[in-house]
Amino acid sequence: MKKAENIIVGISIGDLNGIGSEVVLKTFDDSRMLELCTPVIFANVKVMSFIKKTLELEMPLHGIDQIDQIVPGKVNVLNIWREGVDLNFGANDPIIGKYAIKSFVAATKALKENQIDVLVTAPINKYNIQSEEFKFPGHTDYLDKELEGNALMLMVQDNLRVGLLTDHIPVNDVAEHLTEKLIIQKIETIKQTLIQDFGINKPKIAVLALNPHAGDNGVIGKEDDELVKPVIKKMFEKGTLVFGPFAADGFFGSSQYQKYDAVVATYHDQGLIPFKTLSFGGGVNYTAGLNKIRTSPDHGTAYEIAGKGIADYNSFKEAVYTAIDIYNSRYQYQEMSKNPMKTKEKQL
Repeated sequence: MKKAENIIVGISIGDLNGIGSEVVLKTFDDSRMLELCTPVIFANVKVMSFIKKTLELEMPLHGIDQIDQIVPGKVNVLNIWREGVDLNFGANDPIIGKYAIKSFVAATKALKENQIDVLVTAPINKYNIQSEEFKFPGHTDYLDKELEGNALMLMVQDNLRVGLLTDHIPVNDVAEHLTEKLIIQKIETIKQTLIQDFGINKPKIAVLALNPHAGDNGVIGKEDDELVKPVIKKMFEKGTLVFGPFAADGFFGSSQYQKYDAVVATYHDQGLIPFKTLSFGGGVNYTAGLNKIRTSPDHGTAYEIAGKGIADYNSFKEAVYTAIDIYNSRYQYQEMSKNPMKTKEKQL
């Protein structure tokens, strides 16, 4: 198993006109972080030095041209481009969007090729990244294509974990996207993630209803009675500890979520509004279900405060911590899976 400082954390820099660079640099301005991992930022060292100076940060940056030049104990910046970049903090600029994707694509390639151990992505603007070469709604969709497995957005803070059956689709399309196959796949992905990435042997999973009051026996929609409930029953009978569907409106306010290892929401805002209300500033977006590890902070580009030096970097720091913890947990799970006797001894 790798020593802590030898875990290489790749960082895609996100939208340079947003707060991404600020939260990245502030995170590693604390030299103790370099005892936990070795960061490599996929960007350009001159640009990052300019931003560092603007923010009046002191830590040194180590510019490299090839990934095998990474030095433990330093904040490495891999030069993905050479030319200068005109920054205008707070501006929505498609040129800056191209650099965000250049960084992300290079970091993903390094992740696929095992040149970095985990990937932490700074926020992008989903509008200005679109081009003929990149036609994905965001990070998760691209990673789902490039990596092995089935990607699932899982929001994490301590013991609160919220996964989604559907993510970046319009609300009026949610019902038609829900199928038995999708629900089973997503719940199985969350179950396996809880076991291998969070060390929970027999996870309990709650599923939220699509409709208000779980449909009120078909009065407010039939999807919960005719689709969601039968799937949950089928999976439970086969050994998966999955429960629901629960009416979503009171589920979090009553603290019912604390009884479960993960909560599955049927659509984006149903899960993310309560999650961010409970954990904003410290939550982490983890792309579960893939053969590689990627996390990100739970916020966006925050153009309105970019370049002012006032961005809270706690969520990005937590994203780094979470990526490292999952890396270690997955490594231990894989080692135990190789030797069933060790698993039995651990349980005893």
